[in-house]
Amino acid sequence: MLAGLTWLLVYQCIGEILVRWTGLAVPGPVVGMVLLFATLMLGKGASEALQASASGLLSHLSLLFVPAGVGVMLHFHRVASEWLPIAVALIVSTVLTLAATALTMRWLLARQERRETAQEGS
Repeated sequence: MLAGLTWLLVYQCIGEILVRWTGLAVPGPVVGMVLLFATLMLGKGASEALQASASGLLSHLSLLFVPAGVGVMLHFHRVASEWLPIAVALIVSTVLTLAATALTMRWLLARQERRETAQEGS
């Protein structure tokens, strides 16, 4: 599990370095996650150590929302004064996320169907 966690942190560090060098307006961990995803897609997938680490982190995912909740409560006066832009941003991002998820699912199902049809034909 330690090896998998090390790889996650290495990719996060690489993402942070790339963001600082290039000046991208994207968080470093997001860039690191994209690089990890690309590596997993080009390779054989996730190792057992990486899968164990990811499962361990996912099982405690709810704990990662505690700092965000504390931040919201700490700056509640600002949230209250800027509620309209925050609400619009939440609604628009939710709709875009749902649309992207639906389109991705449709594409993956069509791809799977084409593969099954190709396998039946061979």
